[in-house]
Amino acid sequence: MLAKFVLSLGLLLGAGSLAFAPPAAAKIKVDDALMKTLDPDNDGTVDIKEAKAAAATEFKRLDKDNDGTLDAKELKGKLSKSQIKKADPDNDGTLDLNEYTAIVEKDFKAADPDNDGTLDKAELQSKKGQDFLKLV
Repeated sequence: MLAKFVLSLGLLLGAGSLAFAPPAAAKIKVDDALMKTLDPDNDGTVDIKEAKAAAATEFKRLDKDNDGTLDAKELKGKLSKSQIKKADPDNDGTLDLNEYTAIVEKDFKAADPDNDGTLDKAELQSKKGQDFLKLV
């Protein structure tokens, strides 16, 4: 009897934890509108120059207090605390534009497995491409 109770309780608690699990990160749709934004020269790919320009625009949008840096609150949903710490060589707890651009460049390179210096739609739809897109 006790074993059945413990099993039932375990199942109930397990089901409850699933109900409160955070949703998986939404996949960023790589459509014509996104490509138009990221690919101003309309060649069908995003190069590093375009990526850095998009990163600068996103940095400015995220910098709500206009202090020239992004803190963990401003980066919520973009980078984890451990990612911020890795991208913060001066250990001030924030990322300036150069630090932010460096992580964007790193993610760009990771999303470019053919090393041609550009990201096409297929590369942007990959897991590493999605990591890059979160930042731009």
